Amino acid sequence: MPETDLDLLVRAARDAGDIATRYFKNAPGVTNKPDGGGPVTEADLAVNAMLESSLQAARPDYGWLSEETEDGAARLSTNRQFVIDPIDGTRAFIEGNRDWAHSLAIVENGRVIAAAVYLPIRDLMFSAEIGGGAHVNDQPARVTASALQGATVLGTRPNFADDHWRGGAPPIKRAFRSSLAYRLCLVAQGRFDGMITLRDSWEWDIAAGALIAAEAGAIVTDANKRPLLFNNAHPQLPGVIAAGPELHAGLADRLEPPRAKP
Repeated sequence: MPETDLDLLVRAARDAGDIATRYFKNAPGVTNKPDGGGPVTEADLAVNAMLESSLQAARPDYGWLSEETEDGAARLSTNRQFVIDPIDGTRAFIEGNRDWAHSLAIVENGRVIAAAVYLPIRDLMFSAEIGGGAHVNDQPARVTASALQGATVLGTRPNFADDHWRGGAPPIKRAFRSSLAYRLCLVAQGRFDGMITLRDSWEWDIAAGALIAAEAGAIVTDANKRPLLFNNAHPQLPGVIAAGPELHAGLADRLEPPRAKP
């Protein structure tokens, strides 16, 4: 029986973990991308090379978008695309923090249809396919049914500055994890009530986690309450809000227009 897209992503994510863990806490070489693009390690590049080779061999007609591969227009004419972050949370990886992830997604007609996010140091595999629900280590994942008051929301401190919100910052508790993909998965798992980023977000950071959160019952939109659409010519989206329906509405309705970047 042919390997499904989801099975392919899960297998590839585990293979990525095998590579990355060999570099973790082992002084990997680090360089800085041009124009303030952030650090990249030997591990990022090694994982990316493996994923690009193995995934495109398995699905040669799928387009390719990855943080560590120079982008081009070819993917725009394909029916399906891989959207890949070889290591989401590179700074955490460099610092020896466990909260980095491999984020793998497949997009069709702008929508994510299969996704895997793997944290090898924590041995957490989050997965989802459209219409099939979300899972963490093969167990069903479900978001909380929190209201705004007293919710715990993942995000960086600048997102909760008073000037972004009608009436000041909402009555929530704030938490943080380095990886955007992991933040979305933690919402899916119900460990946190929601997540928000008001900054423009690269598609590879959020594609896989967005499907996993949505299949766990979250409403997932950009910061303007619009559905997320992927495989854009410029692969960025204007922020992300992910939470159960009541909390999502509470957060989105209190944001001040226009959606300023923190």
